[in-house]
Amino acid sequence: MGIEFGREICGHLDAAESREWLVTNGIGGYASGTVAGLLSRRYHGLLVAALQPPLGRTLLLAKLDETVVYDTRSYSLNTNRWADGIVSPCGYQHIECFSLEGTIPVWHFAVADALLEKRVWMQPGANTTYVQYTLSRATQPLKLTFKAMVNYRDYHGDTQSNGWQMSVQQVDQGICVTAYPGAAPLYLLSNHGSTSPVHNWYYGFDLAVERYRGLNDKEDHLHAATFEVTLNPGESLTFAASTHKEPDLKGEAALKQRQDLEQKLIGLWKSHRPPNAADSPAWVNRLVLAADQFIVDRSVPEDPEGKTIIAGYHWFGDWGRDTMISLPGLTLATGRPKVARSILRTFARYVDQGMLPNRFPDAGEIPDYNTVDATLWYFEAIQAYYNTTKDDHLLMELFPVLEEIIDWHCRGTRYNIHLDSADGLLYAGETGVQLTWMDAKVGDWVVTPRTGKPIEVNALWYNALHTMANFARYLSKPHQEYEAMADRAQVSFGRFWNQKTGYCYDVLDSPDGDDPSMRPNQIFAVSLAESPLTPAQQKGVVDVCGQILLTSHGLRSLTFEHPKYQGKYGGDQYQRDGAYHQGTVWGWLLGPFVLAHLRVYKNPEQARQFLQPMAHHLTSHGLGSLSEIFDGDAPMTPRGCIAQAWTVAEVLRAWLATENC
Repeated sequence: MGIEFGREICGHLDAAESREWLVTNGIGGYASGTVAGLLSRRYHGLLVAALQPPLGRTLLLAKLDETVVYDTRSYSLNTNRWADGIVSPCGYQHIECFSLEGTIPVWHFAVADALLEKRVWMQPGANTTYVQYTLSRATQPLKLTFKAMVNYRDYHGDTQSNGWQMSVQQVDQGICVTAYPGAAPLYLLSNHGSTSPVHNWYYGFDLAVERYRGLNDKEDHLHAATFEVTLNPGESLTFAASTHKEPDLKGEAALKQRQDLEQKLIGLWKSHRPPNAADSPAWVNRLVLAADQFIVDRSVPEDPEGKTIIAGYHWFGDWGRDTMISLPGLTLATGRPKVARSILRTFARYVDQGMLPNRFPDAGEIPDYNTVDATLWYFEAIQAYYNTTKDDHLLMELFPVLEEIIDWHCRGTRYNIHLDSADGLLYAGETGVQLTWMDAKVGDWVVTPRTGKPIEVNALWYNALHTMANFARYLSKPHQEYEAMADRAQVSFGRFWNQKTGYCYDVLDSPDGDDPSMRPNQIFAVSLAESPLTPAQQKGVVDVCGQILLTSHGLRSLTFEHPKYQGKYGGDQYQRDGAYHQGTVWGWLLGPFVLAHLRVYKNPEQARQFLQPMAHHLTSHGLGSLSEIFDGDAPMTPRGCIAQAWTVAEVLRAWLATENC
């Protein structure tokens, strides 16, 4: 599926700035911006480096502002919106075409009869961004000048310069910027042309999306250098922004490295599929490339080549829950079981008191363990891996960890997570914590505490017990106790069925009793491999979710009939988190819905139809990827992260399931 826009998008600022591109480097760093070229988020930048891979993300290069002189006339190709709301210059008006080559964004700027091509990519495994300019059509030389706007801050922050003096030093082929003593140097280099050091702050870049999010919407960036070159027709200039002193400035070789990687990923995907399988649609192939953007290095002493999964761009790190939910779709479905193996082993080293960490903080502190379901999703990820690989060696290595997890849950661990001896179901929660995936919290306000026995947690618990019984059999270990626990959980699970409403309670035994709220969490009681519901109940769940919660891009987190339903997501943190799980649509839930629908109706063509709108969504927000969330009310505008790991993963996994029926 080609993603390409002409002036019908590029020439209209609202349309061009609402579409964002993303390139990544496999160690947690990225570059991202808008088709229009203006900054609309604090998270935009040409080099957001992972200084402590995969975290420690730091904005180093915000943007390049280009001007060209052709046939004695000057044209500004850059676009900026300022604090007073004025857009100047309006370089987007010169964009004749924008496209994605794989994941590489490409602009074609038309000035008179000249066509200047610009592309951006990152070096795999390095904090290095390349920008290449090629004069692909002209009748005379073109002079290109661009200003490098730098910064040095945490990617969550914003900069008000206040007289900040950075060190800007001339070096061979460019400059070196040191923000302050001890800061990581930034090298800005080009393979030809001239460079002039500058130190001039530009004040008041307007960040419209941050204003929508209720955050500070103004920022300053430092013009640290000006680059000039005269290009003859057919000539190129390669610019590199890097934390490395001597990045390779051979543009074609650097570009080929990126292109070869992407071709390899598509090759792995194709080789993993059945020999007689039809060619997958182009939009699905594009998701394979999107999947790779979330897979990054997490080195640990025992495994320097360890891997993990970034939950979403621009602002998430690697979260245990998101990683385990995403692992089957991002790695196994795409033919990369070695990556899955590394991730499973990496996280095993962080299991503590029978729990997987929920997230690794950016600053490298002790991981947070405030989750009840991440650990149970770990069982699902291992089961999926074993089903694909039959890797007995890894199973033997991890089985003691899994035994310890079950034991801790039976006798009780953090946050009152424990097996209720009265019914064999899992209870979790205490005042002031949010343990399920519906985890929004503002200050002391836990928006959806779900204390008690959440339905998806117990569906996962039931499946984990089955998984343990199966694993024990494979390894010739005692399995009867796990089977007995699973049988008891299944009997007690019947309590979740609400005969009056015809669907499941969301939480049992909460401080306020059984919660009958119509939420999507019940879909997992049908989509997981082992369903504790009767066939009639499974159909009831699928039907009610389809009729009330389903949208084109996922399931609403709460029925629109509920008094607490919020159909729009936006505003300050209090407003956004208040709506996060109170009606907002979650894209990743589309996967479990499709799998559940497939289980009940056994109609792969119909199930696949539910995924088709995601093909169109690839061109509307994070280009080539899938968003985190959407408004619950039409037109279901995409919100949140422009690229979310579990959305991409679950759509890929569900599409394969419909194909393999």
